Amino acid sequence: MSDLFKTIARFQYSSEAQIIKGRLEYEGIQVFLSDSLTIDTDPLVSNAIGGVKLKVYATQALEAQHILETICKYSIDDEGDTIVCPNCKGGHIELFSTIKDAKSFFYFIFGFLFGALPFYTKHKYRCEDCNTEFDLK
Repeated sequence: MSDLFKTIARFQYSSEAQIIKGRLEYEGIQVFLSDSLTIDTDPLVSNAIGGVKLKVYATQALEAQHILETICKYSIDDEGDTIVCPNCKGGHIELFSTIKDAKSFFYFIFGFLFGALPFYTKHKYRCEDCNTEFDLK
């Protein structure tokens, strides 16, 4: 029975998985989400349990993976153009949050101790090709 389904993607949050699920269902592929309710209940366990698993029937796995590859999952600017790395000119850029200065570290500790949302986060871009971190100008 385990070979009936194939996990084709994993997501940290169920909202990301729901978006991809909708696209695949639009294309006629039956999609199942695993661990989405657990992560919706407690998002902090997402990394511990491997995130939300997006599963399809094994017979539809190749078609689903092809559709996933056509979806642009990299960062774009306000005009809709792909952000390029200033170092290698690659287009595989992702947005991430960082805690590298004292202010963001203080707010991280405050939020962790008191269960509050972070008041200050520093966002940067990282090139997946050369690992260069940069700010968007």
